Amino acid sequence: MTKLPMPRFKTLEVSNPEFENSNLRFITVKTPNLKGRGDICVYVPPFIHPNETLPIVILLHGVYGSAWSWPMSSGVHIKANEMIHKGELPPMIIAMPSDGMWGDGSGYLPIGDHDFEKWIVEDVPDALIETIKFAKKDSPMFISGLSMGGFGALRIGAKYASKFRAISGHSSITSLPQIKFFVEESLKQYAQDNIIDEDLLETFLHYRHELPPIHFDCGTADLLINYNRSLHKKMENAGIPHAYQENPGGHEWSYWSKHVIESLKFFAANL
Repeated sequence: MTKLPMPRFKTLEVSNPEFENSNLRFITVKTPNLKGRGDICVYVPPFIHPNETLPIVILLHGVYGSAWSWPMSSGVHIKANEMIHKGELPPMIIAMPSDGMWGDGSGYLPIGDHDFEKWIVEDVPDALIETIKFAKKDSPMFISGLSMGGFGALRIGAKYASKFRAISGHSSITSLPQIKFFVEESLKQYAQDNIIDEDLLETFLHYRHELPPIHFDCGTADLLINYNRSLHKKMENAGIPHAYQENPGGHEWSYWSKHVIESLKFFAANL
């Protein structure tokens, strides 16, 4: 008798496909990493063969946001759907989780007895695998994000390089002290035990022999532009391969909704 695998989550709620709109569905899971529930908004492309394995892209939002931020503020799922239909992108699942809903933003870090990092690395992929037949353990995975989410995506993607084929960030916080520009919480509450978990350059240097392909960009009118320029130059000096772009625009959704497509294309090129 074959023993069936036990589900990862005791509590898991999934939206009814009958009421889905624009190929979006919602998943809520209870996990010890959050000490409660977390939400994931997911784009699943239509008309996929039941046995097909699709790549998974995780998009992380910035401060003040949640699972709805990427789809409802950028329409990334609509743009991706159009490009897939035209053959400009391969079919891919786009998972857009909340950050754990701590304070103005969790930074996707372990804070106290909440592990917002493991929520992203462990719980989000497992929830997809349990609820979406095209998401499987061998699905190629990618991660990107904006601002605080860019910091989270680049740091987590470098730290868990074996899980991600490529990583990217838009208008990224490049070092933890920059989060003070956006949140009310004290910087001390975000402090980690090791500088490797607080600064992207230190993260990249520490994991430099394991890094996946890296892409990041920033708007020339963004308050974080000089930090991104500095990271780019320091990575060049350290011989860390990466792609960096500057584009017109500020720290705003009009910028992210346009340039997230470049991340999707970058990921497609690294399948």
